[in-house]
Amino acid sequence: MNPQDYWITFPELLIWFPLVAGLFVFFIRTEKMVKIWSLLASLIILSISIISLFYANNTQHFYLNNVSYFWLKYLGSNFTVGLDGMGHLLTALTAVAFPIIFIATYKINYKNANVFYGLMFLTQAGLMGVFTALDMLVFYFFWELAVIPVYFLSSRWGGERRIQATFKFFVYTFAGSLLMLVGIIYIYMHTAPIAFADHSFSMNAVYTAVLSPIEKFWIFWLFFIAFAIKMPVFPFHSWQPDAYVQSPTATTMVLSGVMVKMGIFALIRWILPIFPDAVSRFDNIVIGLSVMGMIYASLIAIKQDDLKRFVAWSSIAHIGLMCAAVFTKSEIGLQGVMVQMFSHGINIIGMWIVVDLIEKQTCTCKISELGGIAHKAPTLTIFLVVIALANIALPLTNAFVGEFMMFSGLFSFSIIYTAVALLSIILAAVYTLNMVQKVFYGEVNILTEKMQDISVNHKLILSALVIFIFLFGVYPQPLLNLTKDTVSAILRFY
Repeated sequence: MNPQDYWITFPELLIWFPLVAGLFVFFIRTEKMVKIWSLLASLIILSISIISLFYANNTQHFYLNNVSYFWLKYLGSNFTVGLDGMGHLLTALTAVAFPIIFIATYKINYKNANVFYGLMFLTQAGLMGVFTALDMLVFYFFWELAVIPVYFLSSRWGGERRIQATFKFFVYTFAGSLLMLVGIIYIYMHTAPIAFADHSFSMNAVYTAVLSPIEKFWIFWLFFIAFAIKMPVFPFHSWQPDAYVQSPTATTMVLSGVMVKMGIFALIRWILPIFPDAVSRFDNIVIGLSVMGMIYASLIAIKQDDLKRFVAWSSIAHIGLMCAAVFTKSEIGLQGVMVQMFSHGINIIGMWIVVDLIEKQTCTCKISELGGIAHKAPTLTIFLVVIALANIALPLTNAFVGEFMMFSGLFSFSIIYTAVALLSIILAAVYTLNMVQKVFYGEVNILTEKMQDISVNHKLILSALVIFIFLFGVYPQPLLNLTKDTVSAILRFY
């Protein structure tokens, strides 16, 4: 079976369809048609992703999941994209997230809606490219493509302090990207020659680049800082709360639900295979910072009075555990990270939907100004409680599976780190249950007395998220089967 037997493959469709959809929507002038087309296109992308899952781990259909074309031929870079288990999982998360976001924000009227939705699709194309890239220059290209539209989305449709927040976001991400680019060029210059070029950006060439231990040590930090900013993990996190609060709701959902996974994905795809010696040398430093960040973010979340900042800080705590588990280099830890990337994306988007619904009706996100919502919106309360319990990894919810596996991997690395990290579970229960009690229970006040229960479209999407929460909490085997081969391929370097 040859690649020319197929005129297009799944990775290409997942990249080019949102790109073309975004360019097309720029030329639609009526807001109603913009929203209809955007929702329809996102559902088509989701369908492509679902179909591609039927060919995962199927060697007979290998060429449906991998493709390589000449791109910058004489620089040694081909347009090489493919889907392994981790790629399938994260492209599926991206494909699921966008129609949910579009439905959840369907009634929001954006000025120049065609531009807003066009930029959203460009972001989706960039994300799909990052999760499928098998060439380091292609990876860098899509890494930037995913970020640039977010800058315009936040700076144009964000809150009152959007310019300051977006500027901080830009400075952090630009600095990280610059460091990564320096590292990419340095590694490229130490790869073996190929037929048309002196060096190559291909994944195999980069994995086998000839570098001294000292060179690998300092290049490791160039890449790690870039990826740490994107996740973000302590101490590179300070851009995130402001960006989440000031970005438009749809963009915040993309940032927290999908885009932060770029950093975790990149750790596994590039850092672990390229720098095994550096990872083994600096693992205690990275895990120590990650665990410190988990406790720090959890303590700040407890003191938060703003719902948006509350969600942002709780997300930082969960990402810290993922970063720590990656550096344990254990099979159960890595597989737990991959499962948790999907679960965290589902749960955090659900949290943002609930926060947005509360803000739209009460015109506030202050926890101290809310209360008694359960009396006025019982259905919303039920959904929030389920999502909140998943957020603290209650057994039978999706997050429990990933967190249990990650803590198991961390335990095999260090009992001390595990003991400290486990405190975050207690703190997560404290800040989550405290928020639920203050916002949804107690007495109704002047802001919440006019609160109404959620509409049909919000019931639909929140029901879908709850189904994901319980389905993969009770039966996570499909996710485990999907990721096991990727874990094995990564661990062969150790």
